[in-house]
Amino acid sequence: MATPQIKLSSGYEMPQVGFGLWKVDNPIAADVVYNAIKAGYRLFDGACEWHTDYGNEVECGQGVARAIKEGLVKREELFIVSKLWNTFHNGERVQPIVKKQLADWGIDYFDLYLIHFPVALEYVDPSVRYPPGWQYEGDEIRPSKATIQETWTAMESLVDAGLSKSIGVSNFQGQLLYDLLRYAKIRPATLQIEHHPYLVQQELLNLCKHEGIAVTAYSSFGPASFREFNMEHAVKLTPLMEDQTIQSIADKHSKAPSQVLLRWATQRGLAVIPKSSREPTMLSNLNCTDFDLSDDEIKTISGLDRGIRFNQPSNYFPTELLWIFA
Repeated sequence: MATPQIKLSSGYEMPQVGFGLWKVDNPIAADVVYNAIKAGYRLFDGACEWHTDYGNEVECGQGVARAIKEGLVKREELFIVSKLWNTFHNGERVQPIVKKQLADWGIDYFDLYLIHFPVALEYVDPSVRYPPGWQYEGDEIRPSKATIQETWTAMESLVDAGLSKSIGVSNFQGQLLYDLLRYAKIRPATLQIEHHPYLVQQELLNLCKHEGIAVTAYSSFGPASFREFNMEHAVKLTPLMEDQTIQSIADKHSKAPSQVLLRWATQRGLAVIPKSSREPTMLSNLNCTDFDLSDDEIKTISGLDRGIRFNQPSNYFPTELLWIFA
């Protein structure tokens, strides 16, 4: 079954089901990407750094190069996404780091490039430390004075320079989206957010739909990706794949709970980027759009909303300086 496509405001099409590269370990990243391409994935969502869990772009690029060399896919058939880390928000830092990331991937352009978080931190030279992480050194958090407008203007230059076909944002809330839209010459094609039945963010989805911004959901399985960090609320919550409501709906459709969670998102128009190193799970996740949930089932799943967010700095390390989602 062909993966459905989402038409972006930039004019390009983006696969609705992609493959996320967060926490794909470096030693296996090349093989995982290669096998995912063999399984049928065409969208790969990466980044330069997030809490030491990315930093795998070189290896991911090796997997892409192997698949292209063997004739499994052409570059133009892939949709490769990466992100601008917080320490590169100053306008003059954007193009140089994008060129480094492209070189790491071994490609000439990104299909989509995102501002990773709406927070600017002081520049760390890649020759000193790369990926740079959240802290300037030790536990020190140093903000930069770069505004989102300065950063977005530099992001727009990536399109003009042919370094990225589309640009977007990640982890933005409504107020900042409204502000960005006031001055953007190129509107953000996508917003990537944490989205699962424990964190629905329906008003933010409504805003994006009204403004023609496609939404990509990450962490579609809720606490599953965060239990290993010993986050108290992640450990205490019932894993979504074990939730009785999700399980009963899955049984009714003869599907896996993971497929129900992904279909809940895709049927409502969102893109998803699950990951797995196991081929059967890769295929199961990719084939999550070949059935439909009823309106009542979608409403029931949305009713699990608790407004609980996992992916924020204060959940990973003690900080009184980074309240991004306050």
